[in-house]
Amino acid sequence: MTLDRAVMMFAGVMTLLSVVLTVWVSPYFVWFTVFIGFNMIQSSITGFCPAASIFRLFGIKAGCAFN
Repeated sequence: MTLDRAVMMFAGVMTLLSVVLTVWVSPYFVWFTVFIGFNMIQSSITGFCPAASIFRLFGIKAGCAFN
């Protein structure tokens, strides 16, 4: 698995988790969804992704998006 796919999978899992938490635990978890969206926007503008940095530490090889 490349870094690109790992980051996309992580973002998808976190988004789905935040929706589940919002529906079944508390409506305030919607702010978790907002945070995820904001992080994806800032990452697309700045090119810095905290999740990619962490995954890189675990030895996941970069794909074409994170060279």
